[in-house]
Amino acid sequence: MAMKKAERQRCLQQVFAEEVFVTDEELAKRFGVSVQTIRLDRLQLGVPELRVRIKELAEGAFRNLKALTTSEFIGQPVEIELGKRGKSILETTWEMGLERTGIVRGHHIFAQANSLAVALIDAPVALTGSAVVRFCLPVNVGDKIMANAHVKSSDGRRALVGVESFVREKKVFEGDFVMFARTLS
Repeated sequence: MAMKKAERQRCLQQVFAEEVFVTDEELAKRFGVSVQTIRLDRLQLGVPELRVRIKELAEGAFRNLKALTTSEFIGQPVEIELGKRGKSILETTWEMGLERTGIVRGHHIFAQANSLAVALIDAPVALTGSAVVRFCLPVNVGDKIMANAHVKSSDGRRALVGVESFVREKKVFEGDFVMFARTLS
């Protein structure tokens, strides 16, 4: 039996609170309704479309960045807590992929993770000293990569930042980045 509109909208509010990056298509499948029904529900709930939600989060996160400018960041930061943790999202395009297979080249995935690690450093200059990384699964062109990073340890001049990247719930990348903080001189 189909869920009633009021009940579906209550459930949608909870989903949007927990899963900021959920798409209308994913919700339509989850609730067994059309994409248009989800769009109408979202409109009635005052929840903007995914791109607007991402843009709003990115604008808030960019205010916190010290070591990078917006044009230097790979992907879009959606949450940055300097010295602690952060998240970013990268929407992959055909330019990032291998022509024959449509698989995203690894340096794009690494660049997203590295720029997120740099962004977490609470200093005007942050440099990557080394990285130990592992590519877990291939990423297809068109996938959205969600990177989650956290500072594992820091002494103010040197930090170890762990990054894990996911497409949906599947881990596609993980790495530990040794970062060095410097002042401008």
